[in-house]
Amino acid sequence: MMLTGTHFNYYQLCHTKLWLFANGINMEHVSDDVYDGKLIHEGSYPQRPERYEEVTIEGVKVDYFDAKRRVIHEIKRSDKMEKAHEWQVKYYIYIFERNGIGGCTGLLEYPTMRQTMPVILTDEDRDEIRQMEKEISNIIESDVCPPLVKKRFCKSCSYYDFCFTTELKETE
Repeated sequence: MMLTGTHFNYYQLCHTKLWLFANGINMEHVSDDVYDGKLIHEGSYPQRPERYEEVTIEGVKVDYFDAKRRVIHEIKRSDKMEKAHEWQVKYYIYIFERNGIGGCTGLLEYPTMRQTMPVILTDEDRDEIRQMEKEISNIIESDVCPPLVKKRFCKSCSYYDFCFTTELKETE
């Protein structure tokens, strides 16, 4: 299976979510937060499509790529999951390098917060990404979904109802 930035993002957040997503159980289509994120992506920078391009390499799709400055732009709704966003962009840089596009940096953009965060990829990050690729592959290729781990952000996750349906029934 070809890994994507979403796999890297979900790996940082929740292994259960990662496994479900990778095994074709997608709940993003019912999430208001995901829909809001799409609206923010489409409406925050209307001039972007004229100046930059969306790029897809090895199944990885970046929001915008400034080829002249070699900057990968990733737009996010909020910085609540900043670590996951950062690793997603680092993975994008890694994939670009692997395909002969070196010297790239990343820029996480949070338009509703009017904040940006630069992202660079270090040699240590490259080693960690190679390790994460193995761990992600092991998780998604497993016949068994990883056990549910309740986290502070579960209630805002698009998979919440799916994960906690039996728990809700037991408490009623």
